[in-house]
Amino acid sequence: MNRELKRVSIFSLLMFVALFVSTTVIQYFAADDLAADPRNARTLYASFSVERGPILVDGTPVAFSQPSDDDYKFLRVYPNGPLYAGITGYIPVNGEATGLESSLNEYLSGQDSSQFFDKINRLISGQDPMGASVDIAIDPVAQQAAWDALGDYQGAVVVTEPATGRILAMVTKPTFDPNSMVVHDGAAVEATYEGLLADPSEPLINRATGGDMNPPGSVFKLVVTAAALESGRYTPESTFPNPGTLTLPGTDSVVINSGGGTCGSGGATVTLADALRFSCNIPFAELGMELGDDAIREQAEKFGFNHAFEIPTMTEESVYPRGLDEPQTALSAFGQYTVRATPLQMAVVSATIANGGIVMNPNLVDQITAPDFTPLQEFEGSEFGRAISEDTAKTMTEMMVNGVETGAATNARIDGVSVAGKTGTAENGEDDPYTLWFTGFAPADNPQYAITVLVEDGGGLGQEGYGNLIAAPIAKQVLEAVLNK
Repeated sequence: MNRELKRVSIFSLLMFVALFVSTTVIQYFAADDLAADPRNARTLYASFSVERGPILVDGTPVAFSQPSDDDYKFLRVYPNGPLYAGITGYIPVNGEATGLESSLNEYLSGQDSSQFFDKINRLISGQDPMGASVDIAIDPVAQQAAWDALGDYQGAVVVTEPATGRILAMVTKPTFDPNSMVVHDGAAVEATYEGLLADPSEPLINRATGGDMNPPGSVFKLVVTAAALESGRYTPESTFPNPGTLTLPGTDSVVINSGGGTCGSGGATVTLADALRFSCNIPFAELGMELGDDAIREQAEKFGFNHAFEIPTMTEESVYPRGLDEPQTALSAFGQYTVRATPLQMAVVSATIANGGIVMNPNLVDQITAPDFTPLQEFEGSEFGRAISEDTAKTMTEMMVNGVETGAATNARIDGVSVAGKTGTAENGEDDPYTLWFTGFAPADNPQYAITVLVEDGGGLGQEGYGNLIAAPIAKQVLEAVLNK
């Protein structure tokens, strides 16, 4: 009898220990992951039972909650919804939240551990529960200017503050109205979502930070120029052979310069400075083969390629591939082959040059504040690392200024302001429209704004569009707006 009782006691003890361990794991070690899991419907419904905190731009809500007379208690509202949709995202009654609504859901819904005592205080005082407010770094002037300048083009504009990494504007088009995704009718939300998903223009994609990424084309020449200067083997006056065509070794592939012919004045050689100023492909293909893919990749990764920035929404990695042979490396040196980049990544490249060679982590959020105005989290500029030396950054700034003043980026010139910039016109296939780019910063002598413009589908001109024709004027319009505010 004692033996059986002992067995039952041991079994009961083991069951208790197992229950204790599993409960501890769930409540403490896995709690944050489970709460953040988009499949956790309990967390989603709980977020509708409190007044969700607002998302603020310069003190003005771009997302807020208002009372609702149904089971969800509150309805999320997005004033100027399409303008900020790529930033705020949305939180539906069914499905997964997106954007800041997803990445900062714990704060916005009042469920973050840092808000525990605030919840207790509100309970004791009889106040209704409320989520924290999120102040984002977006400059409303820059955001509106980017929206207006991009117009009906398919693409994106990103503006950052070089010294801090703060994202001052992030526009993606085509887009959608997030208000249509938060109505308290699951069937209607599902129908709207399926319609957006089926739209061939892909309005749900944030082209500023991901999606079907584009080849960067000639804006990637900034990365290759940095690799060359940082190697110590090249200066802006280094020369390269200047033929009108270049057949890549062991292939039938022929590289030509934009517009055909030789680079610049047409001499037997061309300098690195002129190759960048006039955006010539052949000398960069030659430079790429001399540097090798490892050196280019290492430099690209110092700028953030092959890395996903958290802003705090997750972004997609811009890609510089591995294992390239010599012809592939030649193509990659002017942003072709399988090199891919987001506008955010290219804005980081320009901002780094503007910031003396230091890469700042890009960031959308300034501060998260409790309902009682207590700061819960403040986001200060943080360094990703040093990509290039101060001397290289200064040299590249001068080279980029020359590109705007007398080179391939002249449509970005602003009277009375020194602008540093680089255009790009990337190929996507034999008969496919080009992708058009501009990246740069201003004022060049005291950088306040770094900007990248992406225009897809050739800007409606197929293979007749090019970066200086369409992307550079968009950048000019945005920079003029923010510099004159």
